[in-house]
Amino acid sequence: MKIAILGYGKMGRIIEQFAIERGHEVVLKVNINNLEDLSVTNLEKADVAIDFSTPDSALSNIEICFAAHVPVVVGTTGWYGRLQEVKNKCEESNNTLLYASNFSIGVNVFFFMNKVLAKIMNRYPQYEVQVEEIHHTEKLDSPSGTAMTIAEGIISELGRKNEWVNELIGSGEELIPKPDQLLIESHRIEDVPGTHTVIYSSEVDDIVFKHKAHSRAGFALGAVMAAEWLEDKTGFFNITDMFDFSI
Repeated sequence: MKIAILGYGKMGRIIEQFAIERGHEVVLKVNINNLEDLSVTNLEKADVAIDFSTPDSALSNIEICFAAHVPVVVGTTGWYGRLQEVKNKCEESNNTLLYASNFSIGVNVFFFMNKVLAKIMNRYPQYEVQVEEIHHTEKLDSPSGTAMTIAEGIISELGRKNEWVNELIGSGEELIPKPDQLLIESHRIEDVPGTHTVIYSSEVDDIVFKHKAHSRAGFALGAVMAAEWLEDKTGFFNITDMFDFSI
């Protein structure tokens, strides 16, 4: 495949490495220094685009991919408030988009098991639950998209939680959640690729469920695999469409 990388930073370079290793060609690389290269004409040279840019630029990048009718894999988060609008545009214009808060295979297994655990914990109201996420200090959004997906998975299965709230540790203000609110604690620490933990606590014990990324390689490989999966497909997809976690 011929691939365009939108957001050629640390993640973009790792994506390029995996793409080449898997026999693909990178025909366009765009970052803040060559934004003028992001055009319909240049995008039309690609079979698929992979976006790991910023929340501010993701929507305009999606728009130009739609204009070029190039399928796009979106790993950028922070734009999900307009998810339904983007889905409508994608389907109305007969385009193709796949998005995910995290492309790692391990994380997507974690997402599935998180919902299974939350469903079981409905039977045990003595356990309070919270989510903790740790990322590198360069991460712009808080909470992470992965943490939001985890929280929403818990809320979908655990009847005693109705919404999530976020506290960025070190911001100077402590957040006390209401009983029906699920707390996400966000930490920003140098050189941490991403650690996500679900903690169920009672007076007698804790149940801790954790995923720890060793590097960004898993995210990048998953994004390339998603681009491969999109071949010959049309429509609006989530990463879960790629996996079969039936048990």
